[in-house]
Amino acid sequence: MAKKYKKMKKQVWIDTDLSVGMKRHQREGYCDVDDGFAVLQLMKADNIEIKGISAVFGNTLIENSFPLSQKITEFSEVDIPVYKGAGEAIKLQDLTSNEAVEALAEALRKEKMTIMAIGPATDMGILLLKYPELKDQIEEVVLVAGRRKHTDHFGIGNKGVYARDLNFDLDNDAFRIMFEHGVKVVLCPFEISSKVWVKKEDLDILAKGDAGNQWISEASEAWLEQWIGLGADGFNPFDVLASHYIIAPEDIISEDLNAHLEIHPDDTIAENDKKHFKQYLICDKSDGFPVTYCYDVVEDYHQKLMDSLT
Repeated sequence: MAKKYKKMKKQVWIDTDLSVGMKRHQREGYCDVDDGFAVLQLMKADNIEIKGISAVFGNTLIENSFPLSQKITEFSEVDIPVYKGAGEAIKLQDLTSNEAVEALAEALRKEKMTIMAIGPATDMGILLLKYPELKDQIEEVVLVAGRRKHTDHFGIGNKGVYARDLNFDLDNDAFRIMFEHGVKVVLCPFEISSKVWVKKEDLDILAKGDAGNQWISEASEAWLEQWIGLGADGFNPFDVLASHYIIAPEDIISEDLNAHLEIHPDDTIAENDKKHFKQYLICDKSDGFPVTYCYDVVEDYHQKLMDSLT
């Protein structure tokens, strides 16, 4: 009699700067909602087991992302532990750990995992500096960052507004640490997310769904209005490309490139005149650290995305 084997689920840890529904703490407007889409998508995937969620600073303060990370687990059918991570970028001359890093280290000692790090990679950097022996327990780290050239601007709408490569900008050192430790890195940059749109009709569909979908739909209304005000008719759900890659990599088109850091004028500052500079995470065929660079989606991707959420 043939034996029936239970399909193994992918073991995933989520490190997120969840900011759904929050007002920005440094300027007017609302924070990103795409991290909420990414977490909910992983929760709904039948081939994923979420081992833990760590909150990190980024889109919002850690004092906001931590309780939001606790709240979003209310929409999960299983209990998911939540831990408080870094509240600021790595300080190389005064490295301190946190409960999220220690919990992740303990989890990695037990089994290998894929890590979706959709905020600054600070917790990943601290983990690798403190426990470099655990790098082989990391299957891959999937992040939202990078571009091919420093002139590849992150354009929002049609009014000349350029967004930051925020996750990278907030902690350059954390990315460098991952590269130098040889961890397998997958990047889902603006190039791929700019090809995917969530519009009002999509939010209306989600509003008719379960409690998690209703929550994300309502919280996304203000975010959508901000994009419409910039000349777009929807918004790009940046982080959901990372979660979708983990769930169904066959839906994501990628290539092998090499990553390196370059310094150029800051493209998010109007009339810069070479007074303001910043580092850029550049991915191309020149020498650097190997990465999987995701740049496009399959033809029927939008329907696959909505199906994964509903």
